[in-house]
Amino acid sequence: MDLVIMAAGLGTRFGGLKQLEPVDENGNFILDYSVFDAICAGFEKVVFIIKPEIFDQFKQTVGKRIEEKIKVQYVFQDFENLKTLGTIPKSRTKPLGTGHAVLCAKKFVNSPFVVLNADDFYGKESIKILADFLKTNKNENEFALVAFNLFNTMSKFGSVKRGICFAENHYLKSIQEAEIFEENNSIFAIPLQQNNYDKFKIDANSLVSMNLFGFSPLVFDYLEKEFDKFLKTANLECDEFFLPTAIGNMVKENLASVKVLQTPSKWQGLTHKNDLPEIKSHIKFLIKNKEYPKDLWN
Repeated sequence: MDLVIMAAGLGTRFGGLKQLEPVDENGNFILDYSVFDAICAGFEKVVFIIKPEIFDQFKQTVGKRIEEKIKVQYVFQDFENLKTLGTIPKSRTKPLGTGHAVLCAKKFVNSPFVVLNADDFYGKESIKILADFLKTNKNENEFALVAFNLFNTMSKFGSVKRGICFAENHYLKSIQEAEIFEENNSIFAIPLQQNNYDKFKIDANSLVSMNLFGFSPLVFDYLEKEFDKFLKTANLECDEFFLPTAIGNMVKENLASVKVLQTPSKWQGLTHKNDLPEIKSHIKFLIKNKEYPKDLWN
């Protein structure tokens, strides 16, 4: 099994590279904990998807710590592989989205794999649940996602982006990527799909995707087709190719099924700078309760 970590985000709302923000006394990042949990769950390789300009910094911090613990592959999320598919405006510096990020890893992933965000702390149970699914799943057209309750994924300090999940009998029916925020003691969502910006009210108990998926390598074929459609219709100055949207389209077209798994783990993440003290406190609590060693890599 492989672990694919999306770490190419710009951290616009955070104000910097949140994937390289220390969250414990030893300078470890959130993604260090995800890799540690993956090793414990039996993963054999980690693929980091990063921007080329942070490679040296990334290798000297993350790589230096873990390259002796697990096989590591670095992949750049850039526009080089788009030359035959479309033209990206020179003014664009923002990555093309999570769906494109996963596609960039295609030639390095040949096993069942888990995808996750570098700046989200999912908890060891969440990683193990997906590992168990991948170990027992015999249907390469069946994928899985770990869903969280919306109220447990909100930030006190501003809006967040989440994939709103609509499920039936524990299988995904549709998913909608949206900007979610609180207003007048209610929670609202604005869809991020093209040409649809009408906000709607959403229940705090709704299930949302935090980009924690389990896939077979077959997903790359589907993503390539969806990405080709995106390039032909999107505004390439600003639109993003979202992984949850692409997966939702696969489900709608009956190309794949997605099992919705729930986890007892508490999610923590970094969207805004003010989220940092809370996640540091949470990790400190887990270390105190011996759920993690005091120093992950020693």
